Amino acid sequence: MRVFRRSSAGASGNGTAQETPATESQEAPAKSKPAAQAGKGRPTPKRSEAERGRYQSITGSTTSGRGPAGSAPRGKMTPEDKARVRADREKRTAAMRRGEDWALGPRDRGPVKKLARDYVDSRRRPSEYYMYVLVILLIALLSRNKTLNTYVSPLVLVLIVVVVIDAYFLRRALYKLAAERLPGESTRGMTTYAVMRALQIRRFRMPAPRLKPGDKF
Repeated sequence: MRVFRRSSAGASGNGTAQETPATESQEAPAKSKPAAQAGKGRPTPKRSEAERGRYQSITGSTTSGRGPAGSAPRGKMTPEDKARVRADREKRTAAMRRGEDWALGPRDRGPVKKLARDYVDSRRRPSEYYMYVLVILLIALLSRNKTLNTYVSPLVLVLIVVVVIDAYFLRRALYKLAAERLPGESTRGMTTYAVMRALQIRRFRMPAPRLKPGDKF
């Protein structure tokens, strides 16, 4: 669409109105700049330059930002690094088995948890044989012997009742012992922790038992 405007009165000597097209005068500034600079004032960078700027490295790190410059890339550890990691892991495992507090996880830390471990380990409890009996019942169930299968369900119920009763007495003894030796300490989670340890086979307990059955602490 062409737009016309009226020229000024002094521009023409005879005073007649002279119409000139305004489209060319308005489009002239836009045509004077490249198309790439008209919108944002700078040319659009090439794709290769943009990718190179995006992955530009930061001082003191690799181009991927995964670690300091000069260190081995992730997944490509040197033999020395592997040996050091293995030694640290073995050291921590040994300290965990000894029950050292710095190597234990949050579940095993604290004087209350240590007291529960020692109390459970210093006594023989019916719950300690839970896993053995459970394996025997599982074998009897898989044998498909009708005579044995008729006794599996009642024995499972008896086993559950024994574990519940033992957990009740264990809870009473632990709360009494904690009140005497660790007054003011929180006993939250102590019962569950002690029962789960009592259900484990002694040689597989972690941390390893410090006391033998019958030892005093």
